Amino acid sequence: MMNFLRKLGCSVLLLVGMQAHASLEIVITGGVDSARPVAVLPFTFKGTTLPKENIADVVSADLMRSGKFNPISFLKMPQRPATAADINFSAWAKEGVEAILMGSITEIGIDRYSVSFELIDVLKGSTGLSSQMLNSGILGGSPQYLLDSRETTINGSQFRQYAHRISDIVYEKLTGERGAFLTKIAYVLVRPNAEFQYQLVVADYDGYNEQVLLRSKEPLMSPNWSPDGTKLAYVTFEKRQAQIYIQDIYSGRRTILTSFPGINSAPTWSPDGRKIAMVLSKDGNAEIYVMDVATKALTRVTSHRAIDTEPSWSPDGTEIVFSSERGGNPQLYSVNLNTGDTRRLTFEGEMNLAGTYSPDGQSVVMVNRTNGRYHLARMDRQSRYLQVLTATNLDESPSIAPNGSMIIYSTMHGRSQVLALVSMDGRFKARLPAADGQVKSPAWSPFL
Repeated sequence: MMNFLRKLGCSVLLLVGMQAHASLEIVITGGVDSARPVAVLPFTFKGTTLPKENIADVVSADLMRSGKFNPISFLKMPQRPATAADINFSAWAKEGVEAILMGSITEIGIDRYSVSFELIDVLKGSTGLSSQMLNSGILGGSPQYLLDSRETTINGSQFRQYAHRISDIVYEKLTGERGAFLTKIAYVLVRPNAEFQYQLVVADYDGYNEQVLLRSKEPLMSPNWSPDGTKLAYVTFEKRQAQIYIQDIYSGRRTILTSFPGINSAPTWSPDGRKIAMVLSKDGNAEIYVMDVATKALTRVTSHRAIDTEPSWSPDGTEIVFSSERGGNPQLYSVNLNTGDTRRLTFEGEMNLAGTYSPDGQSVVMVNRTNGRYHLARMDRQSRYLQVLTATNLDESPSIAPNGSMIIYSTMHGRSQVLALVSMDGRFKARLPAADGQVKSPAWSPFL
């Protein structure tokens, strides 16, 4: 039953700021051909010290990984315009390109660079209006084809971060939804031959800039982000006792939340960051509880002879979805925190586990088992339609990007446990294997 009873943790040696060297690398496995064509031109450079990161490459990769865009290759670009005024809109339109991103980098001092970019709408630029009218701004304060333009100053270490920022801007301008390329992921890395086999790692969403937060000789599980993105809740087996901790990601300071006899597992922050839902067996059976983070006051949410576990909050904080065996095999249920009313959510398949609400609250993502196979699925809350999203092997631990566009999860690839990505509509798919070790229990951060 996958992680149904494995929401536990282990004894820990705190090592903040060390590099994980997990070397996650996103490998696209499907769905790009159906995405919208865009063009990201190489940024021009003026100066003597070339940046270590290529902004155009990072932005192109971001947009492709979103599952919604397919940046065309450099070789397929019909021209190499130096400025927006040089663009032959008809030529780009014939290639099906919807938008063009172009920019420049100017070295202005020691480790200081000025970066500017323009996002251009090809359709508006090819509607029959003369380039003279467009470029002169007759139809407004700026050319009508110009969707966005910005300029900023950064240092040499900020190129990758600013590239993600540009990706967020492009994504929002073209979709109307906020981009999530500046977010992070937390995950557990397992290296059986290492002295400390288990590591809790935080990295950029694309696997770069890994940092080890914890190392342990015992398993680590259930990392969960605070809504402000500064803390992780997790479970350890310190002193051979299941315990729930909160750790500040930046200072390394950690605080124990629970150390009751029996199960202390599956901590999940409330949307306002004031409470944490968890699973405790201190009163005999595994039940859902909610703890006030400030006062440590506990409220019992469920009371049933069956095992209740894997709590997840609704976006408005009024409900918790959880897994329970109360109907026989594990299925998803929701409980209203104001009234205490509990209802069953899922009926399809042999079992459904690890439910989590989408950020807009309209869907529930879960692990569905049908015909003995575990795959990710998404259920529309209104229609109850259940769509299977993945075709990988032994899928588990889904975590949704804060903009609701992608899901990261753990799966098997060959004999290795790896992370994978799937878009919310199931079309785009990618894999994130580690160069050294098994990767599991991913958690996507909130917007940062």
